[in-house]
Amino acid sequence: MIFPIRCFTCGKPIGHLYEPYIERIQEEPRNKVLDDLGVTRYCCRRMFLTHVDLIDEVLEFSV
Repeated sequence: MIFPIRCFTCGKPIGHLYEPYIERIQEEPRNKVLDDLGVTRYCCRRMFLTHVDLIDEVLEFSV
């Protein structure tokens, strides 16, 4: 749904990195982008790599 503000496992704030991540993965490999953004823990990397953005589809049913 919505990208989480903090990592579910370790609690590190990662929500502010989602926009730069989405913009940069168009031109660069995902592992390089995550390294450059400072996301080194595998639990935090998992949050980026497995996220599916469904908010637009869910909002259709909210009215």
